[in-house]
Amino acid sequence: MRGESAALGTAGLAVFLALGEAVPRLGLVDDDYFPPTSRIAGALADEFGDRTFWSALGDTLAGWGLGLAIAVGAGIVVGVLVSVVPHLREATASTIEFLRPIPSVALIPLAVLLYGSELRSVLLLVVYASFWQVLIQVLYGVQDVDPVADETARSYGLGTWARIRHVLWPTALPYVMTGVRLAASVALILAVTAELVIGAPGLGARLAVAEASQAVPDMYALVVVTGVLGLLINVGARTVERRALAWHQSVRGEVAV
Repeated sequence: MRGESAALGTAGLAVFLALGEAVPRLGLVDDDYFPPTSRIAGALADEFGDRTFWSALGDTLAGWGLGLAIAVGAGIVVGVLVSVVPHLREATASTIEFLRPIPSVALIPLAVLLYGSELRSVLLLVVYASFWQVLIQVLYGVQDVDPVADETARSYGLGTWARIRHVLWPTALPYVMTGVRLAASVALILAVTAELVIGAPGLGARLAVAEASQAVPDMYALVVVTGVLGLLINVGARTVERRALAWHQSVRGEVAV
């Protein structure tokens, strides 16, 4: 089953690349604006041979990884505290609902004002966008805790931290892992967006330079890199999720299928 899916996916990708080669060569679009796949591949090979490309890739991954780590840690801690402390969930509900819908890109002027084009500007946007993905999932996960199990733990004299460890956390973990997976993709989007708009070092800034200098094949090559990077991050997050939830019924069922 998996082999068949992989074969179909490979075939679909091959057709897509063939279309990308044929459409500009047949004159259906201007190749100055949409170069053939072969030219993009050549530009991609040139990028791989450029040391500054790898430096930009490292800057993007640094902003992504550090921002994601901060957001995940803060989202889990805040989510558990808000859920466990009496009446804190009700007291913070309106604030969360007000702040959560604010687009992270709306904070770009604030980030530039505070930190200019430094890494901290990227981190501000990445952390803000990713934090809500984790926090909301933690809140949903804690809300899904079986009240009977919680009362049973209380009757056996388990303290707050013991109940969190043995009752709350196993129930919330599938939600947490979903939040982490979503946050990982959002973090990459915001990291590249911040670099593209603010000019912070990274793939986004390199993409902006390629666009401004009319290096169209290089621009498409960098777009491909960001797409592949997003794919690898999503696959990696799903792998971590499956391993962390190997005991969970949903993952066991998925493996069985």
